[in-house]
Amino acid sequence: MTGQGHNISLSERARRIRCHALRMGEVQGQGYIAQALDIADVLAAAYFHAMRYKPEDPEWDGRDRFLLSNGHYAIALYAALIEAGIVPESELDTYGFDDSRLPMSGMASYTPGMEMSGGSLGLGLSIAVGKCLGLKRRGSDSRVYTLFSDGELDEGSKWEAMMSAAHFRLDNLIAIVDVNNQQADGPSKQMMGFEPLADKVRAFGWFVQRVDGNDLEAVVGAFDAAKTHQEPQPRMIIADTLMGKGVPFLEAREPNHFMRVDANEWKLALKALGEGRSA
Repeated sequence: MTGQGHNISLSERARRIRCHALRMGEVQGQGYIAQALDIADVLAAAYFHAMRYKPEDPEWDGRDRFLLSNGHYAIALYAALIEAGIVPESELDTYGFDDSRLPMSGMASYTPGMEMSGGSLGLGLSIAVGKCLGLKRRGSDSRVYTLFSDGELDEGSKWEAMMSAAHFRLDNLIAIVDVNNQQADGPSKQMMGFEPLADKVRAFGWFVQRVDGNDLEAVVGAFDAAKTHQEPQPRMIIADTLMGKGVPFLEAREPNHFMRVDANEWKLALKALGEGRSA
């Protein structure tokens, strides 16, 4: 199954994911909010269209796995896990506190539905390759999804993992790279040029699609094509996104890798998203 409440639209799911993330950000007064807002559409399509899981049983053996390589995006994934019913919404107010199951960086040992601990960037795709190999050797038809950031393309381990995935013909691997062109030290493309990214990944032997990551219809189509592609090769979705998507005054804010949000702005951001609106 792919979650509950199938009568709720994907656009509403994405809006709620954004709202959950903002509410968690307000609890601590900080967080990687721009990234959570930019990737919400991808997470909505993944959890409420593409993936197979049981909210009541996060360790179900037949589930698809979602690996968050960019551990600082944890607030975004928590928001999706809350919306999916894997983590109770009542825990939202515990975000970032001692003994919370929602620490600021993703920890697999703490959070239901968190498949890997993140923090050191560049490792998620390598872990995904290992999980894909293990699933294949067990005869499982589960897929592994992994999300990583464009800044992680600076890491050599990412390119080694791409070669390995193609070599082992891992058709159960769907990777998503969030190209928001922002990392800690500045615009990603200025830190380390990675374009033409799609051509490079295809040259490694992958099936590649590039879409507007904030166009839900395009993202859904990309997931569908990745799942139904017939060649025995790994699949990558390059998602071009806008930092702060959905909240105009945050979309325009610079710098926005770790966004400073004033105390009065959290509620303004929620209002911009229509917090409190019914589905």
